[in-house]
Amino acid sequence: MADRKLWFVHFAQWVSHVTGRPIAFLLAFATIVVWGLTGPLFGYSDTWQLVINTATTIITFLMVFVIQNTQNRDTAAMHIKIDELIRVTQKARNVLLNLEELDDGELETLHRDFQKLAKERPHLRLKRAESGETPPERSPKR
Repeated sequence: MADRKLWFVHFAQWVSHVTGRPIAFLLAFATIVVWGLTGPLFGYSDTWQLVINTATTIITFLMVFVIQNTQNRDTAAMHIKIDELIRVTQKARNVLLNLEELDDGELETLHRDFQKLAKERPHLRLKRAESGETPPERSPKR
């Protein structure tokens, strides 16, 4: 079972890498142009339209799963990196380590707290940033 998962992970990464290149866009665009130019040759028939509709539907359907897999892996890696930064920062609130596990209400409460902090002292942040001064010591909330 692990080999099957590993195969799909490698496949999804490869597809994501290849389809994210400019050449992939150019090939897709060229395909559409060629298809459009062949319209008069096929009399703009239902079959002619069905070919592009079917192809794009199948490709889109499959790409959703490939993109989602890649996005899930990237998000998990980013969470781990951010968690490590929070963990090693002395003044960070450890409650931030598991934000993705909180419910919507808890996330909204934290969001309001941070908005309030940003509004409380915007002038101090600007002055400190301009002077290179570090903020005064505060006891960490954990």
